[in-house]
Amino acid sequence: MSTTPGSHVLTIVCPDTTGIVAAVSGYLSAQGIFIDESSHYGDPETKRFFMRTRFTAPAAGFSRTAFAAGFEPIAERFRMAWQVHDTQVLQRVLVMVSRHDHCLNDLLYRYRTRALSMQIPAIVSNHMDLAGLAEWHRVPYFHVPVTAATKPQAEQRLLEIIEDTRADLVVLARYMQVLSPALCERFPGRIINIHHSFLPGFKGAKPYYEAHARGVKLIGATAHYVTADLDEGPIIEQAVERVDHTQSVEDLAAVGRDVECLTLARAVKLQLEHRVFLNGRRTVVLR
Repeated sequence: MSTTPGSHVLTIVCPDTTGIVAAVSGYLSAQGIFIDESSHYGDPETKRFFMRTRFTAPAAGFSRTAFAAGFEPIAERFRMAWQVHDTQVLQRVLVMVSRHDHCLNDLLYRYRTRALSMQIPAIVSNHMDLAGLAEWHRVPYFHVPVTAATKPQAEQRLLEIIEDTRADLVVLARYMQVLSPALCERFPGRIINIHHSFLPGFKGAKPYYEAHARGVKLIGATAHYVTADLDEGPIIEQAVERVDHTQSVEDLAAVGRDVECLTLARAVKLQLEHRVFLNGRRTVVLR
């Protein structure tokens, strides 16, 4: 029976009712476990309860088997879906990109400086443009071209890479291909995308030109889970920056790149820290 020291995160989702927090905290206390941080939320609409608790294992160590055996009666009583995550085990994040390099470059910098505690086992792209950037960071780079005719084969190759790298999370860092519904449904809550957000919404190849022509005053970005509904998955993080009439199209695009990088990095960090819970078409983010 293995034991591990250090910090762990307990995540819980269950029907909302009274006594959940008392039962969980009471059990942890009885095991000699110190709670470092705990947050929870009961959704009055969905009647679902969400809880995240980070705790430090006793000096003697932490046994998942023993913890599960004692906690299971509580989990059954409250009909919990629960997990314990060892914070010392870094999640494996597969990054996908096309030709725009700003989000990838930002993620790689945060990865290299350990601002994001993760492993990047591979980068996948439908172009070769950013192979040099991956090589500089010593991350394997897989070129998987995609055309309308070869899309099924390309997705099969992507699945193989995900399995071979044992990726926990896939991040679309400006990957400009639409994933199939079957692929999206296979990894619920495990694929994150970033895209620009405007009011009003502008689609197409040159959104910043349209935004400039309409005189937008806010430029933003949205990070969300990928679903079969294009760019309509549950939102994890959003941010905006104010702009004005003095700024050119190029200025707006530069602001957009910055806010996309920051929003995506925040979303990935929240995911790595097990703070994001799916709640129907929305998310609960316990900060």
